[in-house]
Amino acid sequence: MRLPEAIFAILLMASAPAAGATAARSLDLPGGRLGDAVVALGRQAGVSVGVSDPLLAGTRVPAVRGQMSPEQALGRLLSGTPASYVALDGRTFRIVRRAAPRRALPAPRPMSPPPQAADEEAIVVTATRRPIRLASYAGGADIVSGDRLGPADGARGTGALVSLLPELAATYRGSGRDKLFIRGIADSSFIGPTQATAGQYLGDTRLNYNAPDPDLRLYDIDRVEILQGPQGTLYGSGSLGGIIRILPNRPDLDRAEGWLAGGASATWHGAPGADAAGMANLPLVPGRVGLRLTAYGIQDGGYIDDSTRDLDNVNRVRTIGGRGALRVTAGDGWTIDLGATGQRIRSRDSQYADRDAPPLTRASAVAQPFGSDFLLGDFTVSNEWGRLRFVTSLGASHQRLSERYDATQAGGPPSAFAQQTRTTLLSAESRLSWQDDNGSGWIIGTSLISNRAEQRRQSGDGAFLADFSRVDDDYIRAALPAQTGVDNRIEEATLFGEGSLALLPGVIATAGGRLTRSHLSGSALDVFVPVLQPLTGTQASRNETAFLPSAALSVEAAPRLHLFARYQESFRPGGLAVSEFAIRRFRNDHVSTIEAGLRYGLPGLRAFDLTATAAYTLWHDIQADTVTMNGFPTTANIGNGRIYTFEMALGWRPLRGLSLAVAGIANDSRVTNPQPNIDMTSDSSLPNVADFSGRIGADYETRIAPSLDLRLSAAARYVGKSRLGIGPVLGERQGDWLDVTLGAEIDRGRHAWFLDITNLLDTAGNRFALGSPFTLVDGRQVTPMRPRTIRLGWQLRF
Repeated sequence: MRLPEAIFAILLMASAPAAGATAARSLDLPGGRLGDAVVALGRQAGVSVGVSDPLLAGTRVPAVRGQMSPEQALGRLLSGTPASYVALDGRTFRIVRRAAPRRALPAPRPMSPPPQAADEEAIVVTATRRPIRLASYAGGADIVSGDRLGPADGARGTGALVSLLPELAATYRGSGRDKLFIRGIADSSFIGPTQATAGQYLGDTRLNYNAPDPDLRLYDIDRVEILQGPQGTLYGSGSLGGIIRILPNRPDLDRAEGWLAGGASATWHGAPGADAAGMANLPLVPGRVGLRLTAYGIQDGGYIDDSTRDLDNVNRVRTIGGRGALRVTAGDGWTIDLGATGQRIRSRDSQYADRDAPPLTRASAVAQPFGSDFLLGDFTVSNEWGRLRFVTSLGASHQRLSERYDATQAGGPPSAFAQQTRTTLLSAESRLSWQDDNGSGWIIGTSLISNRAEQRRQSGDGAFLADFSRVDDDYIRAALPAQTGVDNRIEEATLFGEGSLALLPGVIATAGGRLTRSHLSGSALDVFVPVLQPLTGTQASRNETAFLPSAALSVEAAPRLHLFARYQESFRPGGLAVSEFAIRRFRNDHVSTIEAGLRYGLPGLRAFDLTATAAYTLWHDIQADTVTMNGFPTTANIGNGRIYTFEMALGWRPLRGLSLAVAGIANDSRVTNPQPNIDMTSDSSLPNVADFSGRIGADYETRIAPSLDLRLSAAARYVGKSRLGIGPVLGERQGDWLDVTLGAEIDRGRHAWFLDITNLLDTAGNRFALGSPFTLVDGRQVTPMRPRTIRLGWQLRF
């Protein structure tokens, strides 16, 4: 695989070693216990600060106030104490007891619980739009620190998150065209006019509206926050299942740093792969202006053979992308962030196999490539005045997805169906928030969104496409007759607010609401089908108003034990959809959820931690992208539904350096009253929702020599049974597969070496029971797991 010269130029710009540092801001940290001071620092600076020795939390420290970076604040707090700090990355710090010069660690020994409860860590959730301690957050939330995402995870993109968190699920149609689901709120398998059920954000900027997951690669990431839904009050429409917020590392304004990473992989029964990435951080004006650049290129070797066209390993995927961030401190506490992100994905053919054929084999008459292009520009301005914080952000994204399907009928001539989807999203948001150290606080804000999604389709004789494995929209449009497409637009104006009040020590009540006014319009493209009532033509528009309330309660019932309950709603606007015979309108759908749970301790801090949540969800007028009996994609309201959910996560650290984790989610979903025109039973489950998913993991780290660290990991992830979709054509079963992974890392100062093994058992499985909807009625399809793959990698830090 070749990388453009521009990427190599970026990779060579790294220089001088450094630890990340965040920008200076106004801080007001109380004197007294160190534990209380770092909690305040975490909230005010939006960073994570851990205390490795709980006895240090009671150390007396002075008050610290003024304009400074978190590193400077920690230096002042810890001056003259028996503690020092270590910067794990630009926004994660750990306080440790001062020790003699580094030496080999003693042999692992059993850990005993600390003698007293202490405020060990200020792990802060920032996806709540104001800094809230994770321990007291009323709802399901996960934070994946960037130090958990190595180069191999970075190359896998969203797939790395799905493998770590059982509450996340995906459709596995291929990188750049998958749908993501959180906590079992899944609508359908296809990408159509419906808005996504999970909102995705890069920093403060929304990535998509009714487009698939762009699958941005997770290189140089500070952390990823997942808030389980609904999240209507803070995020509005399209947050039915929750939100995924990716926080990239911001430019370091004071020090230059960088790294290069690369790897090569071998896949059983398939072709080899490779990946390369790099990051360069450059302080253009020290203390004032910084630039951070990240670039990558990845080739995933194919492993599916096509017997009809006599081709091997047809499903190769190539990805190339990068991200740039410029940070400017403009004086008086103002910070300006400019960002640009781009990614290009090209797959030579589809990812599926025939269920009744030999493993990893299918027979298709035409090539079925797909491609995804994603561009994003974002602009953010922020300031803080003590505990008061202001943020305004602007974003513009463009996403293009091109797909081709084999539409050949049994015994018929080769036929193809092509679809091109272009989505443009403009978003703007401003918010003002205030938060104190006791949990009281508030936020008010306003947002504007404009989204346009244009979907064009062609179908016809596909003989000339048998070996045409490129995604060439102009060529396809000229060669295949047009089918009716659709152009949907929406403009939203929103006012939202939320407030929390500490009623008693450890008791926090929260309430909020979001008022949204939407203008929706749609029109048919390349019309040749009749129009069904109530539409009077090939265009329609309407205005809608929605109010989304929320309420929550968090109670510290005992030291480190928090109980919580929450009620929240979200919705998705309707639009126009096209089937093979008609243009029709689909209505809004609406979700309301009540959940309750407990959180004991925080992951990684003590010998034991536990989180458990139960939720009940009602879903009205479910929107679903489905297919007709002839395989033609369309969209409809399928009825109402309900979901019972129970999830649990358990962490245990029995030995020094050894961490064990168990997590699982169980779902029971039903479509309670299907629409008369939808062919399904009254007790059908929602599509793509596994009845159970779980993960068991173990991590061990130790020092095997001075300046030489060893890290080992092992995990097993099980995904239970689910249904492909709604209706008789999509009633296929899928899931019920196990993925076992192993990993090892040796770290020696500037260098690190990696060994990763995925699908250790070389299981085929069936992640997704669909390849082409047009041939599904003639033969069952499976999307197998990537066969056993071994990757060797290396990283050099500057």
